[in-house]
Amino acid sequence: MSSNPLRFFVLTIFPKIITCYTEYGIVKQAIKKGKIEVYPIDLRSFAPKGQVDDVPYGGLPGMVLKPQPILSAYESVVEKYGKPYVLITEPWGNKIDQKLLEKLSEKGNIMVICGRYEGIDERVKSIVDEEISLGDFILSGGEIVALTLIDGVSRLLPGVLSEPQSLKEDSFSNRWLGYPVYTRPREFKGMKVPEELLSGHHKLIELWKLWHRIENTVKKRPDRIPKDLTELEKDILNSILSGKSFREWLSEHKNLL
Repeated sequence: MSSNPLRFFVLTIFPKIITCYTEYGIVKQAIKKGKIEVYPIDLRSFAPKGQVDDVPYGGLPGMVLKPQPILSAYESVVEKYGKPYVLITEPWGNKIDQKLLEKLSEKGNIMVICGRYEGIDERVKSIVDEEISLGDFILSGGEIVALTLIDGVSRLLPGVLSEPQSLKEDSFSNRWLGYPVYTRPREFKGMKVPEELLSGHHKLIELWKLWHRIENTVKKRPDRIPKDLTELEKDILNSILSGKSFREWLSEHKNLL
């Protein structure tokens, strides 16, 4: 990976939405550490008299973003930085997942074109590499999608997170979903932290985590159960499906400790 920062160019009519988000959390840290640069680009500054939209041909209701401001903004970026990898937000676009974030983390320059109103003139697609979406629902604009990408990609870059190990623990970076997490106090309103997590027994804790990862996946996202199960994973999965608890299963597998 290049030592140069990963640059995000966000084409939008509301640049302050992007600017505001960069002042907090992981994104702020990534910028401070020189890992990313975020450039909100106001499309109005590339449009004559600031007019970025117009009525669509065909008599459809609403307004459509014009191609000229977007293509002019794109050309200005290309001239200074070279061609970026161009994404456009569309309700039917590819749903953002961890694999996409990992792919984008390897890019040098990324441009996100934020949709608004009834859409974007189709001729803009001539510069687009990929259409993206958060899911099968409609938002009023693509800025939230752009911020999702910036946040998700930033935390993958080496040196951004103070605890890199947390990347390996993330639900969608792991084969299974995440496990339940707890902090102090040990007991709160009668609810106690599981004894396994207080034991200091590393092997026991790892087995507890794996059991609850698999259990969470079975209950919440059975579609994500891997095909290539290890013998241990297969045994745990079958035990969960048969209704056993972790402690019942462990009593039968003390040899694993």
